[in-house]
Amino acid sequence: MATVPRDAAPWPPPGRGRQGKDLVGWGEPANPNTQAISYHFAMRYRRANVAGATYFFTVNLAERQSSLLVEHIDALREALRRVRHAHPFRIEAMVVLPNHLHALWTLPADDADFATRWMLIKAGFARQIRPTESRSPSRAAKGERGIWQRRYWEHLIRDQDDLARHVDYIHFNPVKHGLAMRAVEWPYSSIHRYIRLGLLSAEWASDGSGEGRFAG
Repeated sequence: MATVPRDAAPWPPPGRGRQGKDLVGWGEPANPNTQAISYHFAMRYRRANVAGATYFFTVNLAERQSSLLVEHIDALREALRRVRHAHPFRIEAMVVLPNHLHALWTLPADDADFATRWMLIKAGFARQIRPTESRSPSRAAKGERGIWQRRYWEHLIRDQDDLARHVDYIHFNPVKHGLAMRAVEWPYSSIHRYIRLGLLSAEWASDGSGEGRFAG
């Protein structure tokens, strides 16, 4: 498999979401010193909260029937841009679905604090959204918004096979959820950057074969 390059183009792709010269793309490092990773790198098993590690995340909206993330994709992009500017990290792959997202991050060598980053991203997104969501009594009492689930799934990437499997999972996810017939048809995915850079074919997993890498 190919190396994920340092000079990756902004994500979402041109024509999808607001573009601007001041924006840091979701598929390129906010910190130019952040190193690229390769599917061929050797990584020993390490526990969570490891500085400089690569992590897979699943983050959900509180309301499973909501589609806020794609309805306000620019707000999400802006929240990510601001957090990456203040707390750099590299996004290796990402997909945004209506009610949840998946992401692969690599943190700086001396940093393991993904929790603060997600807290700031969630808060930054919520501040841009008009408060129409329902809230539980406990959230209302604490003055909390009801947009996001409080918890999220986090997994420390162990080795090159684990990395490749999760990249494929991210790119195939819109097909898995019935949102697209082919992975390339979903606009809010880093697959477009991978195709543009020649790392994947536009026909990748078009026959559903991509699911086999992470079935079960």
